[in-house]
Amino acid sequence: MPRALARLLGRAALHAGWISALLAAAILAGVCIGETPIPPGTVLQTLANKLFGAGFALDRIDQGIVWNYRLTRAIVAACCGAGLAVSGVILQSLLRNALADPFLLGISAGASTGAVLVTVAGVGAGAVSLSLGAFAGSLCAFLLVALLARFSGGGVGPRAAGQIVLAGIAGSQLFNAITAFVITRSASAEQARGILFWLLGNLSGARWDNVVFAVPVALAVTLVCLWHARALDAFTFGTDSAIALGVPVRQVQVLLILCASFATAVMVSIVGSIGFVGLVVPHAARFLAGVRHVRLVPAAALTGALFLIAADVVSRIAVKGQVLPIGVVTALVGAPAFALILVRRRPAR
Repeated sequence: MPRALARLLGRAALHAGWISALLAAAILAGVCIGETPIPPGTVLQTLANKLFGAGFALDRIDQGIVWNYRLTRAIVAACCGAGLAVSGVILQSLLRNALADPFLLGISAGASTGAVLVTVAGVGAGAVSLSLGAFAGSLCAFLLVALLARFSGGGVGPRAAGQIVLAGIAGSQLFNAITAFVITRSASAEQARGILFWLLGNLSGARWDNVVFAVPVALAVTLVCLWHARALDAFTFGTDSAIALGVPVRQVQVLLILCASFATAVMVSIVGSIGFVGLVVPHAARFLAGVRHVRLVPAAALTGALFLIAADVVSRIAVKGQVLPIGVVTALVGAPAFALILVRRRPAR
């Protein structure tokens, strides 16, 4: 038993090592590549100066770009990609629906509405934070979608696959309409322009206070999902099978849905609503790592982080002198990728 445990821990440490190396390389690339390329040596020397007081002589502008702009942007992009991808894994597994994701089920739209109500309409009179408002909105959106799906044909099982998707579309449109109404009624022209750009996904405002918030949330939702990996495997065969295997179904469902909602709300409150990450990345991770959640969850988190870092780089260099909303880039990549997934999953006749 100790030898088996040591082998298991060694394998886990090896996987954690190469995942960390890949993520560090991606973040380094995200910092180096941009409108003005910065050599990797300058980036590493900047980190040494800031973290260890190394005292390398560097241009103050380059050092400021690395530390205050690009590094925070890359780290937040990695956290948002990982959090949204793991949230997609949770929803697809619990609902047994390949189309389930925070964007399609209205969670992202609800989070956007909550954030806009707090920032523009002044809901909470300053006592409610942006993230708390986004979380409340995401939870309200998911509860509305779940109730609508239940009353339109029954629950979250296989028979409700069509209903949950249709309910999610209806919920997304409702909360998007509420968001547009609040912006039109309460925001100035300058505020409306900034909010609409933010709603399409914007990492320009990512700073160290966002990093301090995003990193623990991304790690927490990933670890909670890993802790319940066996339960998620059981949900693959349906709720009845999970009950037969001794899984406390209701508690696990509530906990994991709350985790997915909170992670989505936090990421939306930082970068806005970004589509297709929670939908496409879990499918790509299943192709790479299989369906067992002990492998799928880390693979989805890593793939989501790498994907959003790459999308952020593209958003900064695709149009010279301008920064595209990152949601535009994810949609341009995600829509064809999801179409390919649908074609590959087409049942044989």
